[in-house]
Amino acid sequence: MERLKHTVKSYDEELQRLSSIILEMGGMAESQIDAALQAMIERDGELAARTIEADKRIDHLEKQINEFAIRLLALRQPMATDLREIVAALKIAADIERIGDYAKNLAKRSLAMNQAAPVRPMYQVPRMARLVQKMIKDTLDAYVTRDAEAALAVRSADEEVDETYNSLFRELLTYMMEDPRSITACTHLLFIAKNIERMGDLATNIAETIHFLVYGDEPEEERPKQDQTPYTRPDEITPGGGSGGGEPR
Repeated sequence: MERLKHTVKSYDEELQRLSSIILEMGGMAESQIDAALQAMIERDGELAARTIEADKRIDHLEKQINEFAIRLLALRQPMATDLREIVAALKIAADIERIGDYAKNLAKRSLAMNQAAPVRPMYQVPRMARLVQKMIKDTLDAYVTRDAEAALAVRSADEEVDETYNSLFRELLTYMMEDPRSITACTHLLFIAKNIERMGDLATNIAETIHFLVYGDEPEEERPKQDQTPYTRPDEITPGGGSGGGEPR
């Protein structure tokens, strides 16, 4: 989808500026995830603290987008594609801001985990985070090119994130039952994994917003969802990390 050219050149420049701020926010959120992950793996308290502080910049950019979008709505009275451009920017900015919040939470949890011994199941967390980082990058690329099909392809990647989270959830519960001394560290790790899983959901939200931007409606196919942890009963967890019975789908 190509942007329509307007008679007033400054209008095109304003819409382009809106997109540029979105991409700046997205790039910062990607960097936040990377920094939070590095702080957790290397048990680097100083990096975690800088990551927490850097979230303010993402918040500032979201506020800037909100103010800019309101100004465009008031002065330009956009219709059709132009209106979708502005509405989509508001929705995407809100989702990116939430991704930044989750990255900040990762950094906070990593500070708490530094007080305990490392736990074995942590190896799956970086893999989850890398999957989500790629999802965010792919959605931002799709936003630049206005490619709705490429954006919706992200939804299949979110299934893999959910499956990894489900596996880690069961493994951590088993680990805590086998070694109660690990409960504190594993609890923090559960929250970290859930934050990453939610980032994947937010990337999928952005992908669906891009579909709306291009076509003016929501995707026809229902979003696949594989997070089954709310339905997992304690008696379904068996030592060794497996599930003692089938989980409802």
